[in-house]
Amino acid sequence: MNKNGILLALVSVGLAAGLAAYVRPGAQKRKGPQGEAKLLKGAEVAKEIREDIKKEVEELKAAKGITPGLVTILIGQNPASESYVRAKSKTAEELGYFSIQDSQPDDISEADLLALVDKYNNMPEIHGILVQLPLPKHINEEKVLLAILPQKDVDGFHPTNVGKLLIGNANFLPCTPYGVQELLVRSGTPLKGAEVVVVGRSNIVGKPIAAMLMQKCAAGNATVTVCHTATKDVTFHTKRADVLIVAAGVAEYIKGDMVKPGAVVIDVGVNEVGKTAAGKRKLKGDVAFEECAKVASAITPVPGGVGPMTITMLMKNTLKAAKMANGIDV
Repeated sequence: MNKNGILLALVSVGLAAGLAAYVRPGAQKRKGPQGEAKLLKGAEVAKEIREDIKKEVEELKAAKGITPGLVTILIGQNPASESYVRAKSKTAEELGYFSIQDSQPDDISEADLLALVDKYNNMPEIHGILVQLPLPKHINEEKVLLAILPQKDVDGFHPTNVGKLLIGNANFLPCTPYGVQELLVRSGTPLKGAEVVVVGRSNIVGKPIAAMLMQKCAAGNATVTVCHTATKDVTFHTKRADVLIVAAGVAEYIKGDMVKPGAVVIDVGVNEVGKTAAGKRKLKGDVAFEECAKVASAITPVPGGVGPMTITMLMKNTLKAAKMANGIDV
């Protein structure tokens, strides 16, 4: 090779190296396999969203005299449910909402619970109604959820709202999937054309997040696969996922060798696996965190990942319900 050929080869190699090292402005650098995954901390994102909500509530009160109103109905004394409802009520009050926590005994009749829901349906100062699940076995959950007016169903579980979600015209998105979607968007995770695999097909998480991410919109446009208990080879699907969302209800179900190198992993699971010496609950997600963090580019921790987003998106839905009830564009 003559001198000119050698010079051209060197220039070509240098140009290729430069292009390989280039990261477009605003793009997020992702760690490769065996690197340390970026933590997607829902608590931090939730704090930012709540600050925006609080500011909007203050403006709504000042300009229109409107205060968003939320009632949470708790049946019985399930410790986890009690803790969750307290957190919801506390957050609502911090944001300047009118908040009611209505606790009822676990032997309340179905008829009395339905009457209670109807009471709040007819209270104009209440814009959102949330009945904490699960309910006692003698109460039909579906009947109770159907009793909530769709325009006050800030949990997004009423069949009317589920149907509107499916056709891409949702009033209220279910809070946990909404939080997952917001985490993905705010972390800069590419979704258009991405291979998204959802493990779990529950009505609360799996089905709605699949429907949301396949919608033709900026926060969707993904190709979505849903795995469930009858899926023959879950690993086959999870290994090709650019984004892996796990809501299986099984502690550490997803192992490191089930994750595609560089994938974004969202762990929705919260499983109690014991107690600490101080009596506090030990929690594990549905993902084996230490293993998967070595393979993934980004991952949510448990706790502190998806959990804080759920309550925040409930507050966002309630604010939207208050605007809708007063004819304000949303």
